[in-house]
Amino acid sequence: MKKPTILIIEDNDDIRESTTEILELANYQVLTADNGKSGVEIATKQHPDLILCDIMMPELDGYGVLYLLNKSPETATIPFIFLTAKAERIDMRKGMEMGADDYLTKPFDDVELLNAIESRLQKKEKQQAYYSKSLENLENLIGHGDGMAELQKLISDRKIRNIKKKQVIYYEGDQPAGLYLILHGRVKTYKLSEDGRELLTAIYGPEEYFGVNALLMTDSYHESAEAVEDTALCMLPRDTVEQLINNYPEVGREFIKILSNNLKEKEDQLLQLAYHSVRKRMAQVLLRLAGNGQDGGVLKISRDDLAAMAGMATETVSRTLSDFKDEGLIEKKGSQIVILNAKKLQTMKN
Repeated sequence: MKKPTILIIEDNDDIRESTTEILELANYQVLTADNGKSGVEIATKQHPDLILCDIMMPELDGYGVLYLLNKSPETATIPFIFLTAKAERIDMRKGMEMGADDYLTKPFDDVELLNAIESRLQKKEKQQAYYSKSLENLENLIGHGDGMAELQKLISDRKIRNIKKKQVIYYEGDQPAGLYLILHGRVKTYKLSEDGRELLTAIYGPEEYFGVNALLMTDSYHESAEAVEDTALCMLPRDTVEQLINNYPEVGREFIKILSNNLKEKEDQLLQLAYHSVRKRMAQVLLRLAGNGQDGGVLKISRDDLAAMAGMATETVSRTLSDFKDEGLIEKKGSQIVILNAKKLQTMKN
């Protein structure tokens, strides 16, 4: 069985050599580079299974290394772990937003290092399962023939982005870089009013696309997107998606259906805000978030997000949920809400 290959990009000789020794004892094949520029060259030629990279380095720092590797399809999917002595939160956030998979603060011990590597290599193996599951759904877009093969290649060539809870994926006004497919987790889209209040426009779950509107309209985003929980995303580049849509009209038609459904949901939401009572609005939001509209549906969402989606104060959300619980319509288990009587929620009039 082939040994996994790890590339260490580190300008400190002692750290580079000691890390190499640990990994070789753990039965890994090790490549090394003493600066970012040579590290990029080695990664491009050798395609290691994982990269450990220092941030502060001469010639090209770790952020530059990650940026260059992400530009190439051959190296963008390689798991990438930053090594740094800087533990400030802003540095960790910058690295993760650029697409780093993990972050080790020096000095780290042998167990920390090996656990981080094993975890990332295991997640890489699971990517194929993610892709297979997604492609079952995506097959409906193309049917059979060359289109499916093109879409499969498009998906499998992309690196899964692991987004932390509350991390912003894009802001209102940004230009779309592509189309997002959720593989695991949930994402909310929202708009901010002039006084800073947040209005949720949608919540997306596994196997759902978001960012379709801006992509098809060739416009900037009209809302922001943020992870509601730890989420795995696949971003399909804009140019490639447009080419796929142009070559296979059935793909375009399916995305238009998705766009139409999104618009219908927003229309329903506006009507509820305008005409429905507080209780009916909350009932409809709960049913929509629970998904299947049947007893036993479970949802996990913060009071603030519920308030933003239903267009009411957080205090009103708490009071209404308490009423629903007393009436036997829902059950609250920690941060989860379980639907007990979907029929009554659906037919609620006041």
